[in-house]
Amino acid sequence: MAMGSAVAYQDDRLVTREEVHYRARATGPDGQSFTMLIVNISAMGLMARCDAPYQSGDTLQIVLPVVGSVVAEIRWSLGGRFGCELTAPIELANYYDLLAILLKSS
Repeated sequence: MAMGSAVAYQDDRLVTREEVHYRARATGPDGQSFTMLIVNISAMGLMARCDAPYQSGDTLQIVLPVVGSVVAEIRWSLGGRFGCELTAPIELANYYDLLAILLKSS
């Protein structure tokens, strides 16, 4: 057995995510609009909770303050949670403005 195989999951992201609590509107690949709760975010991705039945590989359009609509691909989905990678990173100056709003609303 490899030495690291029995350890808990390690987060290998290059960019840390900020904890937030923000309700956002999104549109799924089926064109249906839904609400999701963003629980953490970075300029390159986010994790959210919702009851929508989307799977890994699905593409979402998510409406965020400051930056408007962003496109994100679901990378994993488990028990009402999913992690997304943005198809284009949020510009750093806009990300900091966005983060200020998201943290204020938390």
